[in-house]
Amino acid sequence: MAASKSPRAAKTPPAPKPARRSVPAHEARAIMRGARQSPYKMRLVIDEIRGKSVNDALAYLAFSKKHAAKQIEKTLRSAVSNVEQAARRANESLDVDDLVIKLAIVNEARPLKRFTPAAMGRATPIRKRTSHIEIIVAERGGR
Repeated sequence: MAASKSPRAAKTPPAPKPARRSVPAHEARAIMRGARQSPYKMRLVIDEIRGKSVNDALAYLAFSKKHAAKQIEKTLRSAVSNVEQAARRANESLDVDDLVIKLAIVNEARPLKRFTPAAMGRATPIRKRTSHIEIIVAERGGR
């Protein structure tokens, strides 16, 4: 009886995983996950700073009365710090005044599910919405 190859033995090796997206030294991102505010309210603020220079955006956020501005400002400062660190590691010069907000998006995160009492002994659900904020800053002109 001839030895037959089983289908498992003829299996090809798995394909290599794609490499992580490497961000250039003059570009960095920061992500805040699960910010406790609805995406709709966050987008009102993030739409105002998209495409602006970092200095203009920080000035706008510092004087904004919206609660979302505090959360977005923290994320923006983190992105600026990340680009500074990346430039230091690559031993490149970087002018922080030349940074612009390349990408600024707010996505919906998992809602917190709560219940409140209703008439006749029932309970009605409450969805407390949360957000993910992603900001990418890059040098003006992109080198």
